[in-house]
Amino acid sequence: MTTKTEPTLEEIILAFQRDVWRFLVAMGCRHVEADDLTQETFVSVLRGRFTYRGEAETRSFLFTVAKRLFISSIRGRKRVPLVANLDDADIEWDRFSAECPVDARVDAMRECLRQIEGRSQTALMMRYRDDAGVEEIAAELELEPEGAKTLLRRLRDRLRECVDRRVARDE
Repeated sequence: MTTKTEPTLEEIILAFQRDVWRFLVAMGCRHVEADDLTQETFVSVLRGRFTYRGEAETRSFLFTVAKRLFISSIRGRKRVPLVANLDDADIEWDRFSAECPVDARVDAMRECLRQIEGRSQTALMMRYRDDAGVEEIAAELELEPEGAKTLLRRLRDRLRECVDRRVARDE
């Protein structure tokens, strides 16, 4: 009978780094911030008393650490996360990733983003690349703040529908 050895920290990082990063982005992190928080998540594991207890428990533990780090980071900047209830973000992520392989959704999102043009593209870039606030976007696009909020909400809805259609088509 062979004994299964516990994976090394390097193996854990290789196995879960991508999922932790995507989880953070799904909650509303900018890519650079997700890079930093993903690294901090694994540093936390290294410093803590982490014991490997299987893939599912490890993923859950890492998502919990990442979520706490994200919450701490947004509190200082008074940002609003994309996920309405951060306490349930890991549950939503599990549901989301079970519905469709993450890579397929990412590919679909890239295709959908290529279709966005004009002021809609400007609004998206300002919000999610430059982390601009609604008032900045409104000023740039010569809209009222409520108009900028509505534009962003409609764009998110449009992108979600586009991604869902593409994923369903590809299945």
